[in-house]
Amino acid sequence: MLSHLSRTRLGEPFVVSPNHQIQVLHSLFYRNKGAYAIGKIINGHAECPFAIPILHGRDGRLIIDTILFDLEDILALFSFSRAYFLVHMEVPAAYVQFLHSLLPTRPKAEFYTMLGLQKHGKALFYRDFLHHLRHSSDPFVITPGIKGLVMVVFHLPSFPYVFKVIRDRIPPPKEIDRGGVKSKYWMVKLHDRVGRMADTLEYSDVAFPKERFSSELLTELRREIPDLLQERPGTLIIKHLYIERRMVPLNLYLQTASPEQKRHALNEYGLAIKQLAAANIFPGDMLYKNFGVTRNRRVVFYDYDEIEYMTVCNFRNVPQPRNDEEEMASEPWYPVGRNDVFPAEWPTFLLGSPEVRSILLELHPDLFEARFWQEQKQRIESGHIEDVFPYALEKRFGQDETRTDDVNAEA
Repeated sequence: MLSHLSRTRLGEPFVVSPNHQIQVLHSLFYRNKGAYAIGKIINGHAECPFAIPILHGRDGRLIIDTILFDLEDILALFSFSRAYFLVHMEVPAAYVQFLHSLLPTRPKAEFYTMLGLQKHGKALFYRDFLHHLRHSSDPFVITPGIKGLVMVVFHLPSFPYVFKVIRDRIPPPKEIDRGGVKSKYWMVKLHDRVGRMADTLEYSDVAFPKERFSSELLTELRREIPDLLQERPGTLIIKHLYIERRMVPLNLYLQTASPEQKRHALNEYGLAIKQLAAANIFPGDMLYKNFGVTRNRRVVFYDYDEIEYMTVCNFRNVPQPRNDEEEMASEPWYPVGRNDVFPAEWPTFLLGSPEVRSILLELHPDLFEARFWQEQKQRIESGHIEDVFPYALEKRFGQDETRTDDVNAEA
């Protein structure tokens, strides 16, 4: 352990300083099927954070699954794409201050949110946003990418978040209204996001300086969300919006990615879909534009208007046509229910590029087979809850003690 610490943040060669301490927060951080002890090692002026995941073994004993020292691993525990922790805290501000000393690049607002104190986290986030507005001058612009049918999305280039507003009128083929979209986002808020769905902050009556909006964006907002828009001298008020971490849309990322980057991103895309399925979430619209690539090259889903629980979906094979007329029919000749899903049809719109087709069919061929989805649904209905590890499999100590499904661990 000491040799690993010397390679991290305590210096090499490792020498114990007179000021040598191990500080650990009193309460455990609970999430999914595990708990985490969070602390730091102090050696002189050097500090090294650590996290210890604790799980139940198959015989009921508590086991230490690993010890995480790497900063990126600990940052991943507090990712915006994971469920909030459950922590008993007598003084939440003291816990947040300690966590901020471990991970000083993360704003305190994010820690309050990750600890389940979302209202306070939202208040601090908005305060930070106003501070950024006062100390920046760039305009709000329409976010690049394929425009969606449900949301108007814009951002401030100097601010690492996007603002999403539900359109007043959602055109076909979408079959959802504003209330339905809000219910889907609330569903994600309450569900385990398993590191694959972006968290959102929901606000009402947000006031913006009108002069900071580009003319193109202002025209778009006036056309698409007049019911949610209120204009006053110098001020633009949006009655309801979501704020979400900004990512590179996967479809744009693939256009400029190197062969190695493209392969990694498509593998991440397949893993994201499988991990969501294991958590009882069917994404619905699986087009690449609905997934984003984070700074750590992780693929995260962020478009929720068509998500459903796996357990309400009916995954089917496409029936074989019985004659030439059925085979040449422009519309399905067989009955299709509202929740019927045909994975064999997805290659038509997901595998247009020969390069993408070869990579996805090599890495994740089962995504396009009804059997994979049916078996996953059966596991969920039988009461099985998947293990989800927010760190790589090779970092685990007792891999024989718990189920080691690499689909549910970090790549």
